Amino acid sequence: MTSLDTCNVALFLLVLVSWLHFTVDARKLVESGETEQPLLFKYHNGPLLSGKISVNLIWYGNFKHPQRAIVSDFIASVASSKPTVAQPSVATWWKATEKYYQLTKKPSSLSLSLGSQILDENYSLGKSLTNQQIVELASKGGQKNAINVVLTSADVAVDGFCSSRCGTHGSALGRSSNGHSKFAYIWVGNSETQCPGQCAWPFHQPIYGPQNPPLVAPNNDVGLDGMVINIANLLAGTVTNPFGNGYYQGPKEAPLEAASACPGIYGKGAYPGYAGDLPVDATTGASYNAHGVNGRKYLLPALFDPSTSNCATLA
Repeated sequence: MTSLDTCNVALFLLVLVSWLHFTVDARKLVESGETEQPLLFKYHNGPLLSGKISVNLIWYGNFKHPQRAIVSDFIASVASSKPTVAQPSVATWWKATEKYYQLTKKPSSLSLSLGSQILDENYSLGKSLTNQQIVELASKGGQKNAINVVLTSADVAVDGFCSSRCGTHGSALGRSSNGHSKFAYIWVGNSETQCPGQCAWPFHQPIYGPQNPPLVAPNNDVGLDGMVINIANLLAGTVTNPFGNGYYQGPKEAPLEAASACPGIYGKGAYPGYAGDLPVDATTGASYNAHGVNGRKYLLPALFDPSTSNCATLA
């Protein structure tokens, strides 16, 4: 099993004075937008996810129905082609991942859809989970042509949560006749009470670094809007580097992927501690950069454009 930690923790680390966890090239890209020393994304010849893929949601712990709807509407928005959705849309943001497929020697297409939702409201494995238990939960979802997303509630502790990561993506052996098939999974935790300054920035002030006022969350839920950022980050990383041998830059153990290569960037003009110039909802005062289904608004991370070696934003 391989496991790749989300770099949304990097969104928090971005505002640290030391900048210890970023490469010189990534820092230059964030601060100036210059491409003289661009990030050199490499394709490691492994498979990307392709075909029709269902995104199954496994809810672990206490989530209210409106909270689940924020995430399920986001997944539905990724694949939405409804002309009624205002622009820029979540689907437009997701379309940027197609460039990774176009650059492979054998390009293929990918179509995501919202799959099944599994509720584990009784904390079947307790309120303190290991990495192996995350995989156990992920295996409850369908494993063929699927990404299983485990979402843990605010009162659940997970190994490494807050201290080194806000979520992770990886792959594990699934149930099959030959026992050798793999399925992709994602885990993201609700950081609302444990570490919002790390995993829900810019909707909460960071623990360290510039103390700019936090942005208003577009769905009025700091924890869940923060989770959407992490899910988006990891979803892009999952499809372009599902098994640890797809697209990434840097060491395999700590790779920069499609979204994690652009830490802290949400709109044009972003710099350390500032998310960028973003639209603001006139009614709620919430900041966002993408429209979704059912009138939703979301804030989504910039995606690295492998054709230009730049971080592309919607706003």
